[in-house]
Amino acid sequence: MPLRLIFMGTPDFSVPTLQALAAAGHDIAAVYTQPPRPAGRRGLELTKSPVQRAAETLGIEVRTPKSLKGEDEQQAFAALGADAAVVVAYGLLLPKPILDGTRLGCFNGHASLLPRWRGAAPIQRAIMAGDAETGMMIMKMDEGLDTGPVAMTERVAIAPHMTAGELHDVMKETGAALMAHAMTALEEGTLRLAPQPAEGATYAKKILKDETRVDWSRPAEAVHNHIRGLSPFPGAWCEMPLGGRVERVKLLRAAPVPGKGAPGEALDEALTIACGEGAVRLVELQRAGGKPMRAQDFLRGVQLARGTRLA
Repeated sequence: MPLRLIFMGTPDFSVPTLQALAAAGHDIAAVYTQPPRPAGRRGLELTKSPVQRAAETLGIEVRTPKSLKGEDEQQAFAALGADAAVVVAYGLLLPKPILDGTRLGCFNGHASLLPRWRGAAPIQRAIMAGDAETGMMIMKMDEGLDTGPVAMTERVAIAPHMTAGELHDVMKETGAALMAHAMTALEEGTLRLAPQPAEGATYAKKILKDETRVDWSRPAEAVHNHIRGLSPFPGAWCEMPLGGRVERVKLLRAAPVPGKGAPGEALDEALTIACGEGAVRLVELQRAGGKPMRAQDFLRGVQLARGTRLA
């Protein structure tokens, strides 16, 4: 028989998994997601999460508690009588009564090859570190930070110029198919769990604003990975002298190239910028308030002379 599931997720990354579970015929008892957030230019409009919008389209009950620590919320969760909960980028801590609030437990779709990159930003951190491979894993949750036993893994190659946004889109579809497969195995009683290795754990801490600025003193490959690992959001950036004033510009794509100069120095008029070792050619940029544009289009409106220093 199909499982009775609770789904817990919030961003666009979570939506394909919800849709895949519904398409597989499972009974989604309720969807938990983050409450609507202020949006719009003045922050006066409340915007529902992508998961809430998807759940409403599917006709599934939506719950948006601000916390799951209260006894009333925990009892309401348990009262759903679910076989299991599926968690994909939900964004709230699950206390023990929630972890124990279903018959078979809570299963998380995590975007890394655990125990590498436990935590909040595994996709960005993998690219920023220059990893050539990552993957989706289905893990049974415990009280630790992504420390539970693993049920299924699907490896994903990280191409040399792949951005975090591109990897995100691959991983969300990979994760949806893998979770649907895992829930079928759980339903059939064939899902097997294995403890994570004791060695090799790393932590993918949340991306902080003060680490998004490009450090031109680093080697070109590291600068390249930094830029693509933060593209398109929140976006690596630097300051450029443009039109007689200094502007903050997002750098969305770059490519390592031969070159030598002072870190941050423009080596030509085609956006080749010197790094601590080597250089990068900027491929895609975005001015404040503007749209992303290719380097040749960017240069139609500005002039960045050889020898100009970026900071």
